[in-house]
Amino acid sequence: MFKRILVANRGEIAIRIIRACRELDIENVVVYSDADRHSLHVKYADYAYPIGPPSSIESYLSIDRILEAARRSGSEAIHPGYGFLAENANFARACRENGIVFIGPSPEVIDQMGDKVKARAVMKSAGIPVVPGSDGVLRSEEDVLKVAGTVGYPFMLKAVAGGGGKGLRLVRSAREVPSAYRAVRSEAASSFGDSRLYVEKFLDHPRHVEVQILADQSGHVVHLYDRECSIQRRHQKIIEECPAPALDERMRRNIGRLAIRGARAVRYVGVGTLEFLLDRRGNFYFLEMNTRLQVEHPVTERVVGIDLVKAQIEVAAGGYLPWRQRHIKINGHAIECRIYAEDPENDFIPCPGKIEGLRLPEGLGVRNDCGVYEGAEVPIYYDPMIAKLVIWGENRIEAILRMRRALREYQIRGIKTNIPFHQWILRHTRFMAGDFDTRFIEDEYRLRRKEEVYPHNEIALASAAIAALHREQELANQLLRKSVTEPSQWRAEGRRASLRYLPPRSRNR
Repeated sequence: MFKRILVANRGEIAIRIIRACRELDIENVVVYSDADRHSLHVKYADYAYPIGPPSSIESYLSIDRILEAARRSGSEAIHPGYGFLAENANFARACRENGIVFIGPSPEVIDQMGDKVKARAVMKSAGIPVVPGSDGVLRSEEDVLKVAGTVGYPFMLKAVAGGGGKGLRLVRSAREVPSAYRAVRSEAASSFGDSRLYVEKFLDHPRHVEVQILADQSGHVVHLYDRECSIQRRHQKIIEECPAPALDERMRRNIGRLAIRGARAVRYVGVGTLEFLLDRRGNFYFLEMNTRLQVEHPVTERVVGIDLVKAQIEVAAGGYLPWRQRHIKINGHAIECRIYAEDPENDFIPCPGKIEGLRLPEGLGVRNDCGVYEGAEVPIYYDPMIAKLVIWGENRIEAILRMRRALREYQIRGIKTNIPFHQWILRHTRFMAGDFDTRFIEDEYRLRRKEEVYPHNEIALASAAIAALHREQELANQLLRKSVTEPSQWRAEGRRASLRYLPPRSRNR
């Protein structure tokens, strides 16, 4: 086993890896940018090394600076977490060339699966269904139009090196091709340094289902069942569940077999995920393979009872998997809500700033993977996710109800978060029924916003009418009080006139 591991990441995932290292009695080293000097992962680590300015390119994405920190700290291995350099084949290759173990698959596998066109070809040759689309890279608008004539509209124009919701556009007609082609090429070049494109047929209202796999260096592969990741905003996952409510037992067995076959096709080693789209007829199509730890890995850990980060480290150190497929069982249901520092009421813009108050939910079945503390600054330079709330229940309904309770207890003051947005989703009838797809937020939240905007006019009119009524009532009350306290000249004159016409006896009374 390793004696010292460097964590090439930040935030909650860095803390998650540090905890696994400590349970394995391994010293941990973290790196940090100037913006993260006082962050929680720096305070929590055994050793911490500065690696540059706040910009990711000059710090967390700098291969040279991270390797220098590994050499200075005497680290034997590097855990990349997710994001940043986690799926960078050049980084994995540089680690190997410098005698440092990269905790993940080989650079050759990362290269192969990071290239979406190559990944499609590999899976197709392994007998795994892929979304209909182009068989190779498209190098011009004419190439795109030619493939569109075969695939049909609408289709997705995607970056070969894409991921994380970047480098893709929905194209509904031929006239949209030129603008989409330029936009995707530009975004792909700036985000991934690779402007190559390909086409996939657009599936209407699919569900996003993925399978967690784990493989050792001897070729033994198991799957740790499935997760549902259909609750997405702009192709970015928001809520994940394990197991996937979209699947029945037959479908669950089939997709598990496909995932193992895909992992074996590339001789995969370590923790990875095969992602699939599920259409309305129950057909699976391979989407991509993530050659790293997923953000949503805690829901799988909670349901199957296996620590994926510790398993990653043990496999990277040459260990063998102690489990066979028959040993891995589903126990209950888990849901994860990603907590972002963003404003759902203002187009989800990031909301950096100081956390003035923080209270985390607790209780049975509650897990918080949190990367901040009370008084911490949330910087603007990085992804705004600050924590993950993971809930387990005996079944899906219990998990949902427990998540609702936990979200009510979750208190973050000083910055805006998407906690109210999660509360809305968890109470939606379609989510409760498991009747949703990847367009759920796009369809339902848009309707919610529309319902909120137009009733405001009616509410304003009703409020104005009520206010006017109150003013009229107050005026009437004022007149009434005045008539009681002040003598009326009309009434006095009328009384005198009536007395003049009364008989003398009546007057004396």
